Amino acid sequence: MDTVAEKTLLSELSENQRAVIKKCCAVGALKQKLLDMGFIPGAEVLMVRNAPLRDPVEIEIQNFFLSVRSTEAACIKVTPL
Repeated sequence: MDTVAEKTLLSELSENQRAVIKKCCAVGALKQKLLDMGFIPGAEVLMVRNAPLRDPVEIEIQNFFLSVRSTEAACIKVTPL
């Protein structure tokens, strides 16, 4: 059973907050794209910053900085650290 912390979405993290990826809930080509970019279970991520309207968001993952749409970040379930 998921706990409340595991139901947190990557798009909901605050700036400079770290988390561990639990699950990618996307399907099809989007899921493969996110997995290819490193959004795999167990990977640690850092929310670097949000754009003024929270889209896109800048993430640090596996020593890379990525900007992803907030809708894409909402497909990733995380556990905040």
